[in-house]
Amino acid sequence: MKVLGLTGGIGMGKTTVAAMLRAGGLPVFDADRAVHALQAPGGRAVGPIAALVPDAVRDGVIDRAALRRAVIARPELMRGLERIVHPMVRARRAAFLRHWRRRGARWVVLDIPLLLETDGARQCDLVAVVSASRGVQRARVAQRRGMSAAQADALIARQMPDALKRARADIVVHTGASLGRTRREVRALLRRLTRETS
Repeated sequence: MKVLGLTGGIGMGKTTVAAMLRAGGLPVFDADRAVHALQAPGGRAVGPIAALVPDAVRDGVIDRAALRRAVIARPELMRGLERIVHPMVRARRAAFLRHWRRRGARWVVLDIPLLLETDGARQCDLVAVVSASRGVQRARVAQRRGMSAAQADALIARQMPDALKRARADIVVHTGASLGRTRREVRALLRRLTRETS
């Protein structure tokens, strides 16, 4: 079984590309979805997060705004949160890989926003980076999060630069021009994966 790593900055269209790959028949592990499940009511991360940041959890429910405020006030809390959540996500990812290996999958996708930042690419046979122009990215982030362009720029600036991600990619999927172009590029990627396992 081979592994395609899928990553890209905020607002780049990674979720759209992941959905296209899933529709093309590839199993997709969604790291963001795994984090949300772990932090949902009854999720395994809720108790440890409550112990770390008591004011951010009320009646077993994480108050994301309170958690965000706590992390802004005390940035060192982010490391503590990562120590809680990252091992849990890695365990879910390992279970996903075991499951699909047993099922005989030829390719699976690891959809991980911080794939390159956390050196997760070592687990991948190929890395695809989803990319759009800075203007498109800014507009998407501002619209989705209800931010000004300046706020969107500040959020984007905290991430690994798109140019660096593209430089480390085996494949770049463009999402800024049209949905049709993105579909064509994803179809070409699926054909490449088929060739590499035939």
